[in-house]
Amino acid sequence: MTRLTKICALLATTAMMSGAAWAEVGQHVLRLGTPLPDAHPISRAAVRFADLVAEKSGGKIEVKVYPGATLGNELQMQSALQGGTQDFSIGTTTTLAGMVPEFSAIDMPYQFRSTAEADAILDGGIGAQLFQKLEPKGLIGLAYMEQGFRHTTNSIRPITRWEDFNGLKIRVQPSKLYIDMFNQLGANAVPMTINEVYTAMETRAIDGHENSLTAIDANKFQEVQKYLSLTGHSYNAVVLLMGKPSFDKLNDEERQIIRDAAAEARDFQRDLTRSQTEGLLATLADDGMEINEVTPEEQQRLAQRLQPVVDANRDAIGADWMASFTAALEKLR
Repeated sequence: MTRLTKICALLATTAMMSGAAWAEVGQHVLRLGTPLPDAHPISRAAVRFADLVAEKSGGKIEVKVYPGATLGNELQMQSALQGGTQDFSIGTTTTLAGMVPEFSAIDMPYQFRSTAEADAILDGGIGAQLFQKLEPKGLIGLAYMEQGFRHTTNSIRPITRWEDFNGLKIRVQPSKLYIDMFNQLGANAVPMTINEVYTAMETRAIDGHENSLTAIDANKFQEVQKYLSLTGHSYNAVVLLMGKPSFDKLNDEERQIIRDAAAEARDFQRDLTRSQTEGLLATLADDGMEINEVTPEEQQRLAQRLQPVVDANRDAIGADWMASFTAALEKLR
């Protein structure tokens, strides 16, 4: 057999194998919703995920992306996933804590010191255990992405110490933990879904909110907020979810395509978020925001002020779980 003949035979075999693999993949049209605008790294990662699924399935599996809460807010989309009327969503671990309290460990104030720590915990055993707890609830966790570290904006004054929160009406995520945190700081915590926040700040129904830099910019909150204080009070992860009813309809080959695409989309999203974050402070300042650092000493005072919230929520989350979580973190330090 000549060298050219061998090459042709190899190419033919590869093509046959690819064809055989794709032959196991059926035609599917699936829907993915996100709560954030199409410019946000989370929604861009959703598009990347859809492209990867199409590529890996030879075009047989189509994922249609609906950004900007088109399909509902996070809780509504999670319910739709459980009921089988929607296939995927991307939302915060904060909202998942309503059905799996252990997720609240991620959002505890000043829990993580870096994104590297967060990646190691979420991509390791702790993250896998949390995903296992979701399955009996009708949800399949595919990958952890991120909003990142959260900061505080408002239209009244800069926040340089925890006492500056006193009396401010601050929007928080619909989560007992976040409500407790900001009430403990002396603010009036107002739980609200993200799609309501711009109007609430524009009309002064609330004074401010807490969020990641990418979310502030993607939602153009700088148009209705004057002050950005870099409190860094918590790290916020998000999860690419699939409804178990939809997942159960797929065969093993199709499920592997979904999982592989999710892992690649996760890496894309984290890289995009972190690269954008580096330049966002300059962008937000150019757009008119007054930005102030919160010193390490004042962040320590914030953490001390919030310690009663950590203690009160530890029992609700589970003392053993919190101990395991903390032990895993300590091994990284």
